[in-house]
Amino acid sequence: MTSAHPASPAHSRFNVFGRIVEVRREGALWQAYRVGMDGKRTPAGFVIPDFVAEDELAQFLEDLFHESASPHNGDVHRIG
Repeated sequence: MTSAHPASPAHSRFNVFGRIVEVRREGALWQAYRVGMDGKRTPAGFVIPDFVAEDELAQFLEDLFHESASPHNGDVHRIG
């Protein structure tokens, strides 16, 4: 495993079972924010380990929040 991280976009947004989460790479760390209906961001209150690759974020979020899944709130997918 290497500690080098490829360049990634400034941020990615995900629909996580009906909630919007923005994930940003800030230095070597991931920072996660909940995005409210008004567009304001607040700290999400969970940690994404620094070794999670950008292309693994959706799967990580799905694994973390799978108990929130229901037939009415979809799945986890990137929205921007």
